[in-house]
Amino acid sequence: MSDQSERLLHIFTDSFLPLLRAGIAFTVPLTLISFALGLALALLTALARLSEFRPLAWVAGFYVWIIRGTPLLLQLFIIFYGLPSLGILIDAFPAAVIGFTLSVGAYGSEIIRAAIVSIPKGQWEAAYALGETRLQALRRIILPQAARVSVPPLSNSFISLVKDTSLAATVTVTELFQKGQQITAAVYEPLLVYSEVGLIYLIFCTVLAALQRQLERYFDRYSSV
Repeated sequence: MSDQSERLLHIFTDSFLPLLRAGIAFTVPLTLISFALGLALALLTALARLSEFRPLAWVAGFYVWIIRGTPLLLQLFIIFYGLPSLGILIDAFPAAVIGFTLSVGAYGSEIIRAAIVSIPKGQWEAAYALGETRLQALRRIILPQAARVSVPPLSNSFISLVKDTSLAATVTVTELFQKGQQITAAVYEPLLVYSEVGLIYLIFCTVLAALQRQLERYFDRYSSV
């Protein structure tokens, strides 16, 4: 084995664990927290957009319009670098969580809203015939079926969020991608180090794709076919 090959192997073995630790310590928690909060926000926003109370529907629609119409990177910069000019100081990790939560909430709300609208009106009528209130029908009949429809696109959003967390490096969060940048600056082997970063992202996303398939099987019980 040549000296260069030994050097590359040494860099790979020395950098893989620090990269993996950065992914587990920052990328994974950032993804999970942001997606959980974003999913709750998405459900509330979707229900607000479907509300017959027009001001509430308008506010929800305005929020979705703003978030979908501007780049996520810009939103992160406004939260972390822009808000301090108004006296609002937010640490890097919470700032990233807020940015990703708002993004997931806006895009996820459209997925959930479309899933709710796709449920046949006969399901509502059947629930009312059984004496269910609108809230009971929504919770017991409509949302479980809507969840089944929305699982694949929401899972794709989750997987995309894993990769989007690399943008947190721009607001100084030492997640997987920024750790890769730091190691690259030290060893001057960008192809090797960034390939390692890509491999770890690929591992994370492969695990999530397997979990997605399990979720789809779980929600198949609510199939109306």
